[in-house]
Amino acid sequence: MSTDFTVEVAQNEYLAEGGEDVNAIVTVTSPDSGLAAPVDDRGSAEIIIIDCSGSMRSPKTKIEQARAATAAAVDVIRDGVAFAVIAGTERAEPIFPLDYGLAVADDQTRFLAKQAVAGVLPRGGTAIGQWLRLAHSMFLSEPATLRHAILLTDGQNQHETPEELGEAISLCEGVFSCDCRGVGTDWEVGELRRISSALLGTVDIVPDPAGLAADFAAMMQAAMGKQVADVSLRVWTPQRAAVRFLKQVAPAVEDLTGRRAQSGPQAGDYPTGAWGTSESRDYHLCVRVTPAGVGQEMLAARVSLVAATPSGSEVLGQGLVRAIWTDDEALSTRIDGSVAHYTGQAELALVIQEGLEARKQGDEDTATAKLGRAVALAEQSGNDGTARLLAKVVDVVDAASGTVRLKKQVDDADEMALDTRSTKTVRTKR
Repeated sequence: MSTDFTVEVAQNEYLAEGGEDVNAIVTVTSPDSGLAAPVDDRGSAEIIIIDCSGSMRSPKTKIEQARAATAAAVDVIRDGVAFAVIAGTERAEPIFPLDYGLAVADDQTRFLAKQAVAGVLPRGGTAIGQWLRLAHSMFLSEPATLRHAILLTDGQNQHETPEELGEAISLCEGVFSCDCRGVGTDWEVGELRRISSALLGTVDIVPDPAGLAADFAAMMQAAMGKQVADVSLRVWTPQRAAVRFLKQVAPAVEDLTGRRAQSGPQAGDYPTGAWGTSESRDYHLCVRVTPAGVGQEMLAARVSLVAATPSGSEVLGQGLVRAIWTDDEALSTRIDGSVAHYTGQAELALVIQEGLEARKQGDEDTATAKLGRAVALAEQSGNDGTARLLAKVVDVVDAASGTVRLKKQVDDADEMALDTRSTKTVRTKR
């Protein structure tokens, strides 16, 4: 396996006398080529999970476009990759193959899978945890290491409890990644975000079923580009120091702090999922250290990118986070531009979600304040995509100050698009 990942650290390493919090942005980039030996496609597995509940028949374009989208995704699967298609109702059943295992992709199996999907009819209810459990079982029938699922639903998880869904998600953590899509506006953003966050995937809305095929094909194409599975950020800190938080901050905000697994003395691993060529992601690391004297320097953290191997693990790249104590106020008060930018982006995601929740609860004052703050943050950071989504929910009086008015009428799809895409960030300009 190639080890030429780059790990770059941006920070202001100077702390004021008595300072104890060290912040850094860690940028990890995979190489343009030569990421790994040629992929053994038998090491990859894909499962497409389609909501086939009764609500998918209204309008009928939903199930028609779901079939077309599944066919488009199947067409992208490379020869040799193990795959399956699952129908989800109040239970889960295989559509193809029917033996509760996985088929190996080739012209014949792709044709048969699309033929089977074409005959799917909507019926029954929705129990997403059952769908995930079947995918888990089917994935484990193959020795693949790169496992990825696409999950589509149009409704809420009405036929099982939140606890049952949570148990299913926990079962699947670390086994496969999952990209979630909601079609229409009758599904719950929180439910799908709960799945995608735990399973290191994405979540988005497809308001018009006609957009499903292109989206499914793009997700599958991205999955086919993954080459290294089970990659973690390993953070070592010295004695009397601890990680306060570790968040992915680009291309989207995802708090990894609670995902830490102890990997040795003073070290912990945080999952990042699978990587393909030419990928770049940013992480915000905050370490609390024991203050030292003015002029003293210490290694606050060593950040390593680590890939699981049959014999253990391999370090793919490494970066260092430092701390230097100073009585020079000009040095200690300078905020690194990358740290400032991503602190704002993380706040932007939070205030959008809090503002939308307040709006849903009828608390217009809080909603106006939170969404106004979001408008200001989007303006400051140049996050034009989020700014456009916000403008569909509020009337912007002055973007710089965050002065807004709540719109009286907001399309459900616009509100859900803002919610699902609230965590998407723009990269800082170095």
